[in-house]
Amino acid sequence: ANNLIPFLRKGIFMKITDAAVFPFPHGDASVRRLALEAAALGFDSIVAADTPSATYAGVEVRSGLMIRDVPVKDVISAVKRSKDSGRVISVNAANSSFNRAVIGTKGVHILRGIQSADKTAFDHGAAKMAADSLVAGHIDLSAIMAGRSVSRQRAIHRYMDIMVLEQRFEFPVTLSTHARSLLDMRNVRDIAGLCSLIGMDVPDVERALAGVGTVLTPPKQAVTEIA
Repeated sequence: ANNLIPFLRKGIFMKITDAAVFPFPHGDASVRRLALEAAALGFDSIVAADTPSATYAGVEVRSGLMIRDVPVKDVISAVKRSKDSGRVISVNAANSSFNRAVIGTKGVHILRGIQSADKTAFDHGAAKMAADSLVAGHIDLSAIMAGRSVSRQRAIHRYMDIMVLEQRFEFPVTLSTHARSLLDMRNVRDIAGLCSLIGMDVPDVERALAGVGTVLTPPKQAVTEIA
C-alpha cells in the first residue's frame, strides 16, 4: 500500500490518519474490517467512533468521541469525563459563540461540521483561537464525495474558506472520509485529488493527514532562562 503514497513520505515519519470512520453499529462494517481496508489504502491509523483503541494489521485504531447537538455545558462535562482517556474528542460546529466556547475548552481536539454551519460561525477570531488552542478545523470529504449539487458546492466553498484562514492563522486541519462502509473509504492519492478541489496542495494534504497527531501532541512549554 505504501507505493500509493511516496509523495507523502518525506524524511520525518508521520501517521497518515483518516480522522473519522464509523464502524458497526453506526456503519455496516466492523472496526477490524475498516482497519484492514485502511491498511490496504495506505493509512497508518484511523479514528473510529465509540470504539476501544486497538491495532489491526499495523493500523492503529484511535477511539473517537464525537459530540453533537448538545449545549456547551454538556460538551465540557463530556470532555471532563474523557480526561486522560486518550480519546480523540471532536465537537460538531454550531453558531459562532458556541464554536468559540468549544475551541476554548481544554481537551477538545477537533471542530467538525464547519461546512454545514453558517459562514460566520468560523471566522478570523475563531481561526486564531483554534491556532492558539491547537484545535483542528475538520474537512469531511464525504460532503464532497456524496454531496449533491448545491450541498456539494456549499461544502467546497466552505472548505476553501477554511483553507484561506488556515494559510493565515496556521491552525491544524484534519481530514476524514467519514466512512460508514468499506466502499466509502479512499486511498491517499484519491484523497489528495479531492483535496485539490478545495485548493489544497501536497504539503497541505500532508499536514492534514498528520493532523490528528498534531492535535494530540501537547504544545511545547516556553522555557525561561534565569541568569
